[in-house]
Amino acid sequence: MSIESRCPVPLLKHETIQMAHGAGGRLSRELTRKVFLPHLGNRCLEALDDQAKFFLEAGMVAFTTDTFVVSPLFFPGGNIGDLAVNGTVNDLAVGGAIPRYLSAGFVLEEGFSLAELERVVKSIANAARIAGVQVVTGDTKVVQKGQCDGMFINTSGIGVVKKGINVSCSNLKPGDRIVVSGTLADHGMAIMTAREGLSFQSGIMSDTASLNGMISKILDEVPEVHAMRDPTRGGLAATLNELAGASRTGIVLDEAALPVRPDVQGACELLGIDPLNVANEGKVVIAAPAENAEAVLRVMREEPGVSGKDAAIVGEVVDDHPGMVIIRTVLGSRRILEMPLGEQLPRIC
Repeated sequence: MSIESRCPVPLLKHETIQMAHGAGGRLSRELTRKVFLPHLGNRCLEALDDQAKFFLEAGMVAFTTDTFVVSPLFFPGGNIGDLAVNGTVNDLAVGGAIPRYLSAGFVLEEGFSLAELERVVKSIANAARIAGVQVVTGDTKVVQKGQCDGMFINTSGIGVVKKGINVSCSNLKPGDRIVVSGTLADHGMAIMTAREGLSFQSGIMSDTASLNGMISKILDEVPEVHAMRDPTRGGLAATLNELAGASRTGIVLDEAALPVRPDVQGACELLGIDPLNVANEGKVVIAAPAENAEAVLRVMREEPGVSGKDAAIVGEVVDDHPGMVIIRTVLGSRRILEMPLGEQLPRIC
């Protein structure tokens, strides 16, 4: 089937919530557009970015919220606590904001270990210190045993948007280059190998990390950046399809340039999963003008502690096939990179 002859997939109809509605793919998008936006729509929400932007007396402010239900709670490279802080900080940072304050709400299961709770809280404190933010408010609820899988965490964050910065999903321009800050699918595969009891010689670790320091340096050096997203649920595939759809442009990826660790690639093949659909929790995708892409790449590679040495320019924005993402394969052919339908790996964040 040629790209030009591809027919749109009809919206799936459901009368009840499905697991895939929370997966960041087509059903998530359908739920947002058919349920939430008609009743809650406003200028901030309708932008469908990872953060709301609005003005206070101090200037433009970004506000975001997220809920974390990862299983297992402790995994190679992190736990639900630092994951919650880093995820919320990164959602602010990719909107061009300097994260300042977080809230943390806990839903705890009756019988949950106090020692493990303290371990999570310490991780939250450490992650907040590294990111330069403060947890300034919170809440705790306890539910009966069996009604919560140990612990869920909701975090909200507020940050101040850098002056002169305008980044949004709708800002992509033909000619832009797509830059990723490091290897893909590390977090999702770390969760799955821990959950399934798989072992690999090198040990797959989650990439969870706060990226606000690196992103701030990028914006200081390249304020012309058009868009930034952290490729969490749905992975790079969902992120790029969202960017292409919001900006009505096409994106072409170079398969040979995509950075995936060999052990992660092996785990994906073993489980029958495309690494481009797997979540990342310490990576950013940036669309920048062609003349600025090398500068973005250099800052990424110089930043310690965020795997920037594997950063790469992986594609470009084009006029052709608006709203679609195409991969140039290592064999020279072209294939469509679809928006994931649902979540291949549930409970990963």
